Amino acid sequence: MNAKKILFATIPADGHFNPLTGIAKHLQELGHDVRWYTGGHYLTKAEKLGIPVYPFQTANLVNQDNLEELFPERKQIKGTIDRLRFDINNVFLNRAPEFVADLTDLYQEFPFELLVCDVLFTGAPFIKQLLNVPVVAIGIVPLSETSRDLPPAGMGLEPATGFWGKRKQDVLRYVTQNILFKPCTDLYNKFLIQHGLKPTQDFVFDAFIRSADVYLQSGVPGFEYTRKDMSKNVRFVGPLLPFSKGNRHSFNHYDQLKLYRKIVLVTQGTVERDPEKIIVPTLEAFKNSDYLVIATTGGSQTDALRARYPQANFIIEDFIDFNEIMPYCDVYVTNGGYGGVMLSIQNGLPMVAAGVHEGKSEITARIGYFKLGVNLKTETPTPDQIRTQVKTVMSDPEYRRNIAKLKGEFSAYNPNELCETYIAEVLGESLRPQTKSSPESVKMLV
Repeated sequence: MNAKKILFATIPADGHFNPLTGIAKHLQELGHDVRWYTGGHYLTKAEKLGIPVYPFQTANLVNQDNLEELFPERKQIKGTIDRLRFDINNVFLNRAPEFVADLTDLYQEFPFELLVCDVLFTGAPFIKQLLNVPVVAIGIVPLSETSRDLPPAGMGLEPATGFWGKRKQDVLRYVTQNILFKPCTDLYNKFLIQHGLKPTQDFVFDAFIRSADVYLQSGVPGFEYTRKDMSKNVRFVGPLLPFSKGNRHSFNHYDQLKLYRKIVLVTQGTVERDPEKIIVPTLEAFKNSDYLVIATTGGSQTDALRARYPQANFIIEDFIDFNEIMPYCDVYVTNGGYGGVMLSIQNGLPMVAAGVHEGKSEITARIGYFKLGVNLKTETPTPDQIRTQVKTVMSDPEYRRNIAKLKGEFSAYNPNELCETYIAEVLGESLRPQTKSSPESVKMLV
């Protein structure tokens, strides 16, 4: 193996950055020169991993944290589709020329031989053609590629079975691609033409998947809808989880666990700052009950929640190592963040899911479809809804059986080794260090 120069590039957001850290460290530990291009506080996160980092230069830092500050006109957009189109254009597509400018300059200093990126790093298809660099794209949410067997991605719709249901899916796919989000594809093609590249005939989000040399999908086929027309470059690699050196947020309340036979874990991720959406309704649902509720806030309003809910059956923390605590829990109440859902499946923990926006509806829909838990189909569940469905999940053994089966499928996948294998196929050579053959081994080969 010759050590390769590998550049990771990600949108500045947890769900785009974190899933790639495990494979980045794996490749680095194999001896490759791994570096990272990103922005904001993710520069520090990459540095803490021991990975050299390049900050955005031309590229503007745009993510959920500053979107309305940068674009105050967004508040005036009332329609859901209009606002989503606005977000797609301004968070992702308009950044593409900026990413291209930065990576073209960066290439002069660090002539990377491979670009690894999250699927919504929109500069990747340009760089592949302009610099003739192979691209590995990572699927950080369920597979969103358009399929004639499925409804359009992003709406949280389950696959239809009957004739008329399938015809409705056909109409929805047509309207989505050719009317509602055609302006997004047109904008992407405008940038391609400006860079002297051929416009795509694909729907814009399909283009990001299909243009990659290989598309590594986090997850397993058992958590994906059946489709007959999946692109040839798609590979399932098991759950891509953040790199960890061990327990960073150890659980310190084991004595309390012994006092309760029913334990509920609740979180709404690290991005959502409003605990009223899921955490507060869950606490209200089980206040002064025989359920122990463990809530993780992501560092948002933890002290205020502790003061508001001093009940003995509540544990409220900023962060907890989910792998440490999930084996003790009975139900996971979640906003549908993909990383947390992957961990829940890996630990055989059924779910009650309440998430709609930022792609959460596709994740929560699969939770319900595969009966790994209950999909509440809302971002603002009531205490009664949560209480009722937690009890449903706990009382019906089908949920635990289904998730145990999927957990078994997860265990058959080694994500780092699979990613390494598929990347090696793209590069046409092994990524492993070569060991010198001993005289004895040479004799054996002869």
